[in-house]
Amino acid sequence: MFSFIGTIIVGFIVGLIARAIKPGDDKLGWIWTILLGIAGSLLAGYVGQAAGWYAAGQPAGWIASVVGAIVLLFIVQVVRKK
Repeated sequence: MFSFIGTIIVGFIVGLIARAIKPGDDKLGWIWTILLGIAGSLLAGYVGQAAGWYAAGQPAGWIASVVGAIVLLFIVQVVRKK
């Protein structure tokens, strides 16, 4: 149970940091911010494992998670403009 709640809290913090760093107005609610942070962490972990930076099952670090979330924010921005 704590792992699930911890994931939500970390996702929210990562999502908030990513939204604060990326310029522009991202109209996302708090649920989408949490999902953005969690997805950014998963993306960073996947890329890190593929590049050999992380071992299998090892979570991504905070900075990598925020970078992953920022990349996802840019992708959302491009998709919304179309």
